[in-house]
Amino acid sequence: MNLSTVQSCPFLAIFAVPSVAKDRAFGVYPVTEPCPHMSGPVLGPFERFAIMQQPQASFLFDLDGTLVDSVYQHVLAWNEALDAEGIKLSVWRIHRKIGMSGGLLTNMLLRETGLEIDSDRIERLQRLHAQAYIRLSAKIQPLPGARELLAYLTGAKIPWAIATSGRMETARPALETLGIQFDQIPIVTRDQVKHAKPDPDLFLTAAERVGSEIETASVVGDSVWDMLAARRARALGIGLLSGGYGQEELERAGAYRVYEDPADLLNHIDEVGGRR
Repeated sequence: MNLSTVQSCPFLAIFAVPSVAKDRAFGVYPVTEPCPHMSGPVLGPFERFAIMQQPQASFLFDLDGTLVDSVYQHVLAWNEALDAEGIKLSVWRIHRKIGMSGGLLTNMLLRETGLEIDSDRIERLQRLHAQAYIRLSAKIQPLPGARELLAYLTGAKIPWAIATSGRMETARPALETLGIQFDQIPIVTRDQVKHAKPDPDLFLTAAERVGSEIETASVVGDSVWDMLAARRARALGIGLLSGGYGQEELERAGAYRVYEDPADLLNHIDEVGGRR
């Protein structure tokens, strides 16, 4: 029987049998004859399929370099912390690690210097970085279009969350510049998950908080660590150039779209499933 002329009962399988009597016996009814198990308007199979194929889009944002212009404050803070420990390392090497968790970043930096790594030194470096960053955070500002982008998503009723490798201690000053309502917007920080980027834990937790399937979520970030975490989480990756990484680097790490900054993303929001 031609599927374009039948209405299937959801409680029974559809079988292509030749007679209308057998069709009814197996739960298949003509379009003009509603299924006795259902109420409301009668939908054809293709209409039902279209409804089933409308997943809820959501956006999961990194914070530093993605929504706020704070990457270089982090770089300078880590440089100051390393100097305090007598560790000499080029600033550009520090910049390449910004975006991953503080513990992993410290391990990688110390490994590059060939120095001995111990838990006490790592703890001291993280504490010194936090102190320096909080002092430098007074100059942090939202990136162009960041507030407008978040307002647009809120107005369009598109779920969004922020997932950062920083702990709340250092993330709060940047979040406050965005006017974030802490009791309304899901915010996932390093201290809430087992592993930070490039592991997927932050984004998986953020998707759960907004009630979205991770496969239909878009991760927006400025670093290769964001894009790697997005790939491992099975989410779509959207890269921004506002953190200092290049377009090719972000694309190689998994970004399927790359924009300059939040303002540029907002101007092209229809390209990434952000329509009202």
